[in-house]
Amino acid sequence: MDLLTSSFDASILYVEQHPLSIVFLVLTLWLFGRFIQSRRISAEDVICEPEKDAYPPIEPLRSFDWETTEPMQFRPFKAKYHLTMALSTLDISTLIPIDKTYKARLAYRQSLLSRYPSVVIGVTPAAERQGSLAHAAVRELYEFVLSVYLPTRYPGVFDLQVHALPKKETKPRYLLNRITNRLIPARSPSSTREALETLGTVVDEDFLVLLPISRIESPAVGGSDGEKKEEEEEEEGEYTLQAYTTFYPAGFDTREKLGRTLSAIHDPVPRYKEKLEKSMDRFFAKLEIGRCVQRVNWSVTTGTELFAAFGGVHGDVKGEGEGRKEGTFLRCERQTLHRLPQTRALVFTFHTYTYPIQTIKEEGLGEELAQAIDGLKEGSVPEMWWYKRGAAWGDAVKAYLRGKPNSDDIGAS
Repeated sequence: MDLLTSSFDASILYVEQHPLSIVFLVLTLWLFGRFIQSRRISAEDVICEPEKDAYPPIEPLRSFDWETTEPMQFRPFKAKYHLTMALSTLDISTLIPIDKTYKARLAYRQSLLSRYPSVVIGVTPAAERQGSLAHAAVRELYEFVLSVYLPTRYPGVFDLQVHALPKKETKPRYLLNRITNRLIPARSPSSTREALETLGTVVDEDFLVLLPISRIESPAVGGSDGEKKEEEEEEEGEYTLQAYTTFYPAGFDTREKLGRTLSAIHDPVPRYKEKLEKSMDRFFAKLEIGRCVQRVNWSVTTGTELFAAFGGVHGDVKGEGEGRKEGTFLRCERQTLHRLPQTRALVFTFHTYTYPIQTIKEEGLGEELAQAIDGLKEGSVPEMWWYKRGAAWGDAVKAYLRGKPNSDDIGAS
């Protein structure tokens, strides 16, 4: 007892002689507590680690400057148009591009969501129902994009943050967008529509989520059984569109395609059934987890904006010779496809680029594009001339591209 008393007295004497020691002690205990808390949060609140492990590594762009990054440039037109899948392998690191148009386009997307909420976002009843595989697929996509892809690919733009709540409550994780100063839940909300609204306004990308028709109502289960699941996938029938964000539809209303099979979605495409249906179905069934592919299409648009849900791009010949060069664009869609590792749903992404027709001419590609316009009716599917509205703008655009007299304005005589 005397020993304890003397030790206690000595401790008090030491503190009196070294008052800063108590400050250092308190600070040390506080920092240790913060360390333990952060370790506990990262153990309890890790999001989508299975998905992250299932994908190839995502290469970070540590010195990325969005304000000086130019949009991707595509010139995919050829002398003759042939209807093929035209797929190429894509590095998943480049899945979602960001460039100097990002902030302005997000504002545009927000305005579209306010004006056309039921057009730009679509969800089937199955995908809205909690516990269904379709519902789980949207959650999986949301959490991969917000908690894995974006903060990994663009660490200077997107920052994962943890906001502490009272003890015993789950610690929520948020994604901070440093460009817009928007704080976004990194965990998917229970509402599929709400999750899609967030996805559609945090990246300038459109998403379509597809599942085999036989698995739409299946309960959500995680993981993959490897070859067995791949064999089952081939026997599960056609894929159907279960949920989407399409802020930049190219002449169609995606609501009319919701819940439909892949072949029904492509009904308007000339000779799709004859040329592509079987190969597309086989490819969809066999696409393995971790592989990502892309293709790029093209069309010419006159007098339409990025949002063109109500016509003006496909299958309409009204307004022949229409347009001015300022309102005429080469429109390209960079389309990607990959499979989610947990639900095995397929995800289409679309990034839309528009290039002024004047730019194409100034690049010295006027004759090449003019030949490609003629090639729409000279390739394997001549009906593409009608489908892409060549009769409405073809002659006028070709005259401008070839520098014919009085062709400075598209449609001028």
